[in-house]
Amino acid sequence: MQRVALACLLTSSLTACCGEGSHRSVASAAQPEEREAQEAEGVDLDRDGDVMHGEASYYADFFDGRKTASGDRYDPNKMTAANRTLPLGTKVRIRRVDTGASVVVTVNDRGPFGKRRRIFDLSKAAAKKLHMLERGTAQVEAVVLDMGDNHRH
Repeated sequence: MQRVALACLLTSSLTACCGEGSHRSVASAAQPEEREAQEAEGVDLDRDGDVMHGEASYYADFFDGRKTASGDRYDPNKMTAANRTLPLGTKVRIRRVDTGASVVVTVNDRGPFGKRRRIFDLSKAAAKKLHMLERGTAQVEAVVLDMGDNHRH
């Protein structure tokens, strides 16, 4: 029983700043049918200018230096984000709905894998620009700016 309590305490402390939205890179963890279900649940954005609405969280400091799905190492000082369906390399403008603060990020990882209402995990720098470090999450609007060579037809 003490081990279970200790495990719960450790898990909650590792994700304290951003709750369930924090994650490790698990690009290959989702099975093909699970990935299809994820895409069916959300908006499958496939062109510049598409918009999504939902909640954003940000990575815990614990993930600093770990590999992302793109192969890059997570750097909390870069303007990056994780999303379940957008192609890696996509540029997205994230706007906080309640304040209007916005930031442009590049999708370089997969996630968030927690609650479905969360559509982005942001780097700490992006979250700071959106003034969401204290609360850990925010309602956002995301506009696809450039899918580059990753555009799906």
